Order: sequence, then C-alpha cells, then structure tokens
Amino acid sequence: MLVSSLAMAQPVSSIVILGDSISAAYGMETRQGWVSLLADLIKQQQLPISVSNESISGETSSGGLQRIDTILRSQKPAWVVLELGANDGLQGLSPALLKNNLTQIIQRSQQAGAKVMLLGMKIPPNYGQRYIDTFYNIYPELANTFALPWVPFLLADVALNKNLMQADGLHPNAQAQPIIAKQVASYLLPLLSAHSVKTANQNN
Repeated sequence: MLVSSLAMAQPVSSIVILGDSISAAYGMETRQGWVSLLADLIKQQQLPISVSNESISGETSSGGLQRIDTILRSQKPAWVVLELGANDGLQGLSPALLKNNLTQIIQRSQQAGAKVMLLGMKIPPNYGQRYIDTFYNIYPELANTFALPWVPFLLADVALNKNLMQADGLHPNAQAQPIIAKQVASYLLPLLSAHSVKTANQNN
C-alpha cells in the first residue's frame, strides 16, 4: 500500500508554521489551536511529516523576518506556512514594509530549499477602504510573483461569525479552530501528499 510505504519513508519532512496569535492558539490550550489540529489531520493521512509551530502572539512581519534564518537553520523545513501581517495592519504599519518583509521571508525560505504557502489575512473595516485593499492585495501579489499556493483568507467562515470569535472580536475561539485547520488542510494536504510521494520515490 502506498500509504504505508509513505509512513516508512525517511527522512521525515517537517513543516514550520510562522505566524502570530492566530496560529499561536491565543486564549486557549495549544492542543486546541488550528496548528495542532492540522498536525492531527496530517497524522491521520499517515504522511511522514512533522509540524513545528513557530508562531508568537503579537508577532509582526518584521519579527518574523528577524527569526526566519534561525528557524530555517535549526528546523530545515520542507515547507514554511506563512501567516503574518495581521499585527502590521492592526498597528497601521506601512503596507510596503509588510510586503518587503514577507518577500524576504519567502525568498530566504526558498533559498533554504523550503516550499512556501501563504495564508492571506484581512483587517477590520474601520481602517479605511484604501488601506484595507492595499494591505490585502499584498497576499495575491506575492502568491503570483513567487508562484505560491495560498489561502485567500485564513478566517473565512469564521471572522464574521460572533459565535466563533473571542470577546475581543479579533481572535477565533476554540470552536473555530477545526474550521481553520480543515481549510488549511484542504489546500496543503494534496501538496504534502505529492511531496511525500516524490520523496519516497527518490529514497527507493
């Protein structure tokens, strides 16, 4: 069976999730967060891939850029799933700075041999339509420039549902985490399966 042969494939690949509080399970136990649930979904598929969550609450794209080289050296990931930008937007930081930081993170990850998936984010409507549009358009622009797989909006089907958000209106609650995990998995799992098949064939 292909699945069992993949499960035995060596070496084990790894995924790094580089994000902020949305990915750091803010306001709940780590095991309840979408990253942990995504790891469970990957395990259920018997893919030889581990997940390392390098997300920090309050992280900006500048903080992610400062950390990426160390993470790449220590983890040597096959994939970097990039979920940054929300705090840049909430702080009203320059979209140009955000784009530059994400560009450098993507380039450094690719230079280290990692594939990159980009998770799109949106900010609340009170920031003004021009800023909101400029901010959001960074994600499809980068996805197009670097030919990246990307999730258009990580909190789709969550952000506008008060029952799925914490009291601050910014962070999804525990009930939302399986929805987020399944959304990311719908984009990522087919790519991981293809990557694992290729790796297994190379090792045989």
